[in-house]
Amino acid sequence: MPRVEKVKLPDIGEGIAEGEIVRWLVKEGDQIKQFQSMVEVLTDKASVEIPSPYTGRVAKLLAKEGERVRVGTVIAEIEVEDAQPQAAIQEAVKEAPPKTAEVQTKPQEQVARQVVRAPPSVRRLAQELGVDLSLVVGTGPGGVITREDVMKFYEEHVKPKLAAQQAAPAAPVTPPAQVVTPVERIPLRGIKRRMAEKMAEAKSKIPHVYLAEEVDVTELVRLRENLKKLAESKGVKLTYLPFIIKAVTKALKEFPLLNSSLDEARGEIVVKKYYNIGIAVDTEQGLVVPNIKNADKKGLFQIAREIEELAEKARQGKLTLEDIRDGTFTITNVGAIGSTVGFPIINYPESAILGIHRIVKKPGYYEDRLEPRYYLNISLSFDHRFIEGGYAARFLSTLKNYLENPLLFLAQEDEFK
Repeated sequence: MPRVEKVKLPDIGEGIAEGEIVRWLVKEGDQIKQFQSMVEVLTDKASVEIPSPYTGRVAKLLAKEGERVRVGTVIAEIEVEDAQPQAAIQEAVKEAPPKTAEVQTKPQEQVARQVVRAPPSVRRLAQELGVDLSLVVGTGPGGVITREDVMKFYEEHVKPKLAAQQAAPAAPVTPPAQVVTPVERIPLRGIKRRMAEKMAEAKSKIPHVYLAEEVDVTELVRLRENLKKLAESKGVKLTYLPFIIKAVTKALKEFPLLNSSLDEARGEIVVKKYYNIGIAVDTEQGLVVPNIKNADKKGLFQIAREIEELAEKARQGKLTLEDIRDGTFTITNVGAIGSTVGFPIINYPESAILGIHRIVKKPGYYEDRLEPRYYLNISLSFDHRFIEGGYAARFLSTLKNYLENPLLFLAQEDEFK
């Protein structure tokens, strides 16, 4: 006789207490094998696939997509002939590679769920025209729905219905139509919801104070230009961010409170003796912050390689818990977008965050001469509960000095040989 086994959301590790059901990879009635991926779950910005602990038939799915459930909650039931051991499930979960969540829709008819493949611009067009993408056949590569597919479906199906509705005779007495302002409602789920929660948590718990400095980075600009060809010969894309990370780690060693966190329960300041520098990455799914582990022990080109690798993983939705955990200080670089100055929110529970802005070429005085110079605005947001304004200002002044004199933090580099 088959028996029903309950499948619980397992402990994925790293202190994760809950997860969001991104999508089910099976449906009720499906046959499933042990260790086959059955559900995708988002936990603190990393998406992982949870494998089945049993072989059998999926009897019930007890958690909805978009629902947040705590570890230990029963999320499904599986009918099995013989109960199978769960010992291997934990390791299988931890090793499961993260996947980018694909948007799924359900047609009005009772048919199997299908994956809708369409870029964001096509989804927006479909929403504006009132087209249900789950009913559209994609003609692009791999079944991707194109703008032409949406327009064709609109002309053949939606537009005639709208015309018929408009042609219908009006009632003898029609009350004044209520003016409705068009709106778009976007579900706050996944990484965007987690980002919203963390930002609200940071602002509610940390009294933010802000400082800014203008930095003459003319020498840094020249140094990067001189090193670009050497970096390219080593397969490295050299931006300004690796230089800034090197300067930041050197300054943090002189001002360790900026590389710490506050343990409120024990009333202690936890000063980190390691330097995992987070880099904020803007993706379609939301803002994520992977970090360069032990950045103080790595060379300029090695940091540049890791930045490129982490940014690509972030854009593909393939970051792991290892990539995002244990950060000590965060840098957010909005200069490439065009920002002149701004003040970011601290990446809680860290104590500070550095904003990097656009490099501007303008006239400036150097050794009593007026000449073209390059300037960069940097901004610091810090936790005023245990970091005083003077301490933070001295840190920012020290960082400014390093960025204006890059050889001070690159003097021991040997990878340029």
